[in-house]
Amino acid sequence: MTSSNEFPGFMNAKTLLSGGQMLFVAFGALVLVPLLTGLDPSVALFTAGLGTLVFHSVTRVSVPVFLASSFAFIAPVQVSVQQWGIPATLSGLMAAGFAYIVLSQVVRIYGANSLQRILPAIVVGPVIMVIGLALAPVAVNMALGKTGDGSAELFPYTQALFVSMTALLVTLGLAVFGRGFYRLVSILGGVLVGYLFALLLGMVDFDPIRDSAWVAAPAFVFPEFHWQAILFMLPVALAPAIEHLGDMVAIGQITGKNYIKKPGLQRTLLGDGLATSVAAVFGGPPNTTYSEVTGAVMLTRSFNPKIMVWAAIIAILLAFAGKLGALLQTIPSPVMGGIMTLLFGSIAVVGMNTLTRAHLELTAPRNLCIASLILVFGIGGMQIGGGAFMLQGVGLAAVVGIVLNLILPGAPQVASSEKSS
Repeated sequence: MTSSNEFPGFMNAKTLLSGGQMLFVAFGALVLVPLLTGLDPSVALFTAGLGTLVFHSVTRVSVPVFLASSFAFIAPVQVSVQQWGIPATLSGLMAAGFAYIVLSQVVRIYGANSLQRILPAIVVGPVIMVIGLALAPVAVNMALGKTGDGSAELFPYTQALFVSMTALLVTLGLAVFGRGFYRLVSILGGVLVGYLFALLLGMVDFDPIRDSAWVAAPAFVFPEFHWQAILFMLPVALAPAIEHLGDMVAIGQITGKNYIKKPGLQRTLLGDGLATSVAAVFGGPPNTTYSEVTGAVMLTRSFNPKIMVWAAIIAILLAFAGKLGALLQTIPSPVMGGIMTLLFGSIAVVGMNTLTRAHLELTAPRNLCIASLILVFGIGGMQIGGGAFMLQGVGLAAVVGIVLNLILPGAPQVASSEKSS
């Protein structure tokens, strides 16, 4: 009989609780994407868990990340669903996952160093900042009681702000002043206290719980092969692929490990690609490594990758637990919005730290041009193309940074003190 001692750090209550906390952190953004794109939130919960397990099977449970719905695909999926329907769109999303797989094999053959030469700190640092700051409006809108895109008001401003800031302050207090177990549950504590105040203010709607069954299978949808949808979706894969690299560097900065070397960028990209393709098979949105979970790892110092395996298992179970899944969906958006303002900001700080550790002279003309355009294009909403090809956000910021780094003469300039040493 197998003993739990053979799996240290896996089969214990502390790891299970931490996994639940990570799922809480990801939940708001995880279900936002399917709600905006017409996909099913329960399916997204299932495919996020399944995709995370696929990722960790490929990377041998070595990277503390959770995979869930990718924001980079929101606009393309909306357009594709309107033109060709959900099953055809899913075939395009499967193809996007295969594009990751191809890229992982390129890295395997030519090595990650070639990518690192193309993506030095002057490119990667600002891109990581964009990953966090580009999502800032979503967090702020949710904190103010609006939908993630700000198009509609869900809760009165005063109530929403009170609840979101209460959740944020509790999370801050536990993260900064808490010790041991209390620091571990800082985000979960913020969610619970925020939910309690929202309940007292009448912001919680229990109708979804009453209307749901105790056990219900997610409404799976299966892909149908469609060339136009595939060709439309393939270029979009560039954005989350670059975001993946930034996330691997970011989580490496937090944990003090180099995941580009071990388990290797080729393995993490392969895991991400397979997770995205598997998600599309069942009707879920594309998966990507979640920046807010990376922020949670930074706050709680929970570096054990097995925590994310538990988060994945809980996500899969919740996808089938109708009442429990409905209860999670009753969490008002301001509760998660308040906490996300901190998490997204912490990712931007990781990007700043990447630049600082590289000792770069940011006022040097070459460095200044690269960093400035990455930030403005990525955060400001610059868009290139349309229709079958559209590049924006993190993907556009990364492409601009890569191209400028390649065509501008010289190398990234370090600070004068570093040169003299």
